[in-house]
Amino acid sequence: MPHKVLIYSRFPKAMMLRIGERFELMDAAGKPPHEVFTAEQLSGIRAMITAGATPLGADTMDKMPSLRAIVCYGTGYDGVDLAGAAKRQITVGHSPAANAAAVADLAVTLMLAVTRRLLPADDYVRSGSWSSAKPSPLMRPQPGNPGRRVGVYGMGEIGRKIASRVAAFESEVGYFSRSKYDLPYQYFPTLEALADWCSVLMIAVRAGAETQHAVNANILKRLGEDGYVVNISRGSVIDEKALVKALSDKTIAGAGLDVYDKEPHTPDALTALPNVVLAPHIGGHTLESHVAMQNCVLANLTGFFAGQGLPYAVNAA
Repeated sequence: MPHKVLIYSRFPKAMMLRIGERFELMDAAGKPPHEVFTAEQLSGIRAMITAGATPLGADTMDKMPSLRAIVCYGTGYDGVDLAGAAKRQITVGHSPAANAAAVADLAVTLMLAVTRRLLPADDYVRSGSWSSAKPSPLMRPQPGNPGRRVGVYGMGEIGRKIASRVAAFESEVGYFSRSKYDLPYQYFPTLEALADWCSVLMIAVRAGAETQHAVNANILKRLGEDGYVVNISRGSVIDEKALVKALSDKTIAGAGLDVYDKEPHTPDALTALPNVVLAPHIGGHTLESHVAMQNCVLANLTGFFAGQGLPYAVNAA
């Protein structure tokens, strides 16, 4: 008989097909599990799958006394109470680097779209303004990539892939991270110093208490009126109100965003701005990335139920 696994977050069924071939899935469909299943059903659950950004606190864990493994579908695990899990001897796993290439690709896509004003250009053609030779200030030449200074905040797997892609555009690359690495890019000791130097700030840092609103009004001001910010990390890293103000009063030139503070709800003040390119958190949403993330989920569950531990366990430290 296959082992039972609780599906905590809301996932499209297609993402769970491969996993469902190996395990008996109890799908809570994004609802609190105790509202869908009885206490008796939950008492025997030993492993669960969740999306890393979905809040998963100790109170929920307490409703599953046999729970010993929380497996995140994706790289992130910021929604999981790691201290609460450790206290209950629950191991947390994730899918490290499984979607790094896809997320880096989208980061560069957003950078190109906002710096080259692709959306206004698209509208310029569709509206007939181009064919009627209607002048537009948005169509003025913009700085290109050669010589552009791109700062990467967070030099993990995604940050490194962003850096290598941007370097191929003949841009200068700098970075700020908790650690300095042996990389061919300029290291800055603080985020403030990186923002002072760069004209595009790429946010690729892991979300957490230490990065909450790290990109605030001060950082945006340092980025400057010709500067852009691109976020493919988590919405919590940017002070969204400060970002709206900076975009509205032209403290910065523009932004490319795939993540938001309260998804899927994006402030009207943000969506109304013409100098922003928006995507619905699709950075890791490619066929190849989903296969890679599912491979990690399957490996974590298989290792756990075999008594060998999770091969992709999160280091809570």
